[in-house]
Amino acid sequence: MFSISEAPSLVTIALALQSLFYLDVGFVLDEGQASVNDEFRVFYADRSPWNLIIKAKGVPGHGSRMYDNGAMENLMNSIEVINRFRDSQFDIVKAGKASNSEVISVNPVFLKAGIPSPTGYVMNMQPSEAEAGFDLRLPPTADPDLVKKRIAEEWAPAVRNMTYEIIEKGPLRDYMGRPLLTATDDSNPWWSVFKQAIAAAGGKLAKPEILSSTTDARFMRQMGIPTFGFSPMTNTPILLHDHNEFLKDTIFLKGIEVYEHIIHELSSFEEANSI
Repeated sequence: MFSISEAPSLVTIALALQSLFYLDVGFVLDEGQASVNDEFRVFYADRSPWNLIIKAKGVPGHGSRMYDNGAMENLMNSIEVINRFRDSQFDIVKAGKASNSEVISVNPVFLKAGIPSPTGYVMNMQPSEAEAGFDLRLPPTADPDLVKKRIAEEWAPAVRNMTYEIIEKGPLRDYMGRPLLTATDDSNPWWSVFKQAIAAAGGKLAKPEILSSTTDARFMRQMGIPTFGFSPMTNTPILLHDHNEFLKDTIFLKGIEVYEHIIHELSSFEEANSI
């Protein structure tokens, strides 16, 4: 059987995963993204989000003095190293060698340091602690152990009085240790049926992609269930919860027609029970 997933709560996800286990689900359709042209986008993998928090400590003191390994100095050095890695990944994208979703992205999301005062911060004191947070996104092709090694040795080395915390927001490997990828070739019979359904609806599929962000599909793939991210929204700007996110009525109605073909083809797939 197959199912269509939305964006439920964590409790709903847990219940859904339990249901998938008992129902022996063979294929899942999850959410995708809009397409700015007339080709439907389909996603065979997500990037896994990590929250990275780096903390630095150092000698506190007067703002006029120079110290070795001050908290802010250590944190800024780490930020420079992280930015160089970010630039190296972004250069690959800018050169057209990979898409944004195929590289590791790392972006600073907060900085916390300084000694508060009633009017802001004490400007003539160097703090003993400084902290920064980063949003990392890892494609399923990335080696998580190598990323952790880089963080420990280059981004937040203990020799510079630094500590770090990684909060992994989802898996990178399935229950058998394989990358969370759903095949988009003849090895996956569901892929052929899905393509036929799109063609029957008069649509065109773009080249399959890895999603830059993440969806609940990663939990299905973790269980070894083939899962595609798909939303039948062509000729629509990708606003992603931005201001005035919209969908034209004609695109909405066309999407219903597309889903009718997909549901019919997938639910009548005779070989599904043998997979």
